[in-house]
Amino acid sequence: MDADFFRKLPKVELHAHINGSISVSTMSQLVAGMSTSYNPDSLKFKKGETGTLKEVFKLFRQIHDVINNEKAVYKVTYDVIHEFAEENVKYIELRTTPREEPSTGMTTISYVETVLRAIDDCAKENLDIIVKLLLAVDRRQSLQVAMDTVQLAVKYREKSNGVIVGIDLSGDPKVGNADIFIPAFKEAQKHGLKLALHLAEVPAPEETITLLREIIPDRIGHGTCLQPDAGGTKDIVEFVESHRIPLELCLSSNIINMTVPGYDNHHFKFWYDLEHPCIICTDDKGVFSTSITEEYSIAADTFQLSSDQVWQLSYNSIDSIFSDETTKQLLREKWKTLKENLLLKS
Repeated sequence: MDADFFRKLPKVELHAHINGSISVSTMSQLVAGMSTSYNPDSLKFKKGETGTLKEVFKLFRQIHDVINNEKAVYKVTYDVIHEFAEENVKYIELRTTPREEPSTGMTTISYVETVLRAIDDCAKENLDIIVKLLLAVDRRQSLQVAMDTVQLAVKYREKSNGVIVGIDLSGDPKVGNADIFIPAFKEAQKHGLKLALHLAEVPAPEETITLLREIIPDRIGHGTCLQPDAGGTKDIVEFVESHRIPLELCLSSNIINMTVPGYDNHHFKFWYDLEHPCIICTDDKGVFSTSITEEYSIAADTFQLSSDQVWQLSYNSIDSIFSDETTKQLLREKWKTLKENLLLKS
């Protein structure tokens, strides 16, 4: 399989943080209009570089300093959607934490409305990509803020005609205890919102099993440390496997932030060999200098996947999206239409 195969492969992206996905091109344009000393190249990891989680989240804070107003939020969201569409991503669920910035007058409401406006404007351009949105709860926040985020999601799901589909839990996994957010997650479920939670990004077996048993999330982000040999437990693995909870797997992200020692050691193989639902994702394509095309290529090269296996991996991802069966069937038909020509050429 050459690079052209991975580029033309129709893809689903289910774990992309908007602000972490910002490209150098977009960042350069934003920085050029600011009185800041930030070098766009310094707001990402170059190929081969690694960093601690502390360093990764410091980068995110710096990026937030740049994306501190509605105009910047709009541009980043608009550009990110176009960039994924150019990679033949046919369906994407973006995620972002509603933010306020008193210095510019941006509120959590104007933030969400701006992201939705960018999504709507892209839809009017008839790009070949379906875009949905998850609102994120940051682990540093309080339960009240999490409840407010859920209410924002409920309100704007209706206003956006179903663009908002769920709630994400993210943020520095070494900060706080996610157990406190269980009431908010239950409230989200009560209103029919889906849950995609960052779990076991670092060893946290008690927190992980508590959240799993209390709410049973619809997808798990990363799941780096679910297995016993990575700091998890057999009970956790059995729970995830028995409930068939899909895993959003971000290979380069885990290598760069050093939660996994190398691609050969990535937990993708453990779960893939179990025939468990696995979705290849990017996490933060801008910060980690990658793309969904590259991530599929890395997975294929590392784990010796054939073109048929790569195709099936992509096709099976449709089962895990947070959209209705009509949308899933539409995507399946699109994949089938593209399949024969692409696999013959590979």
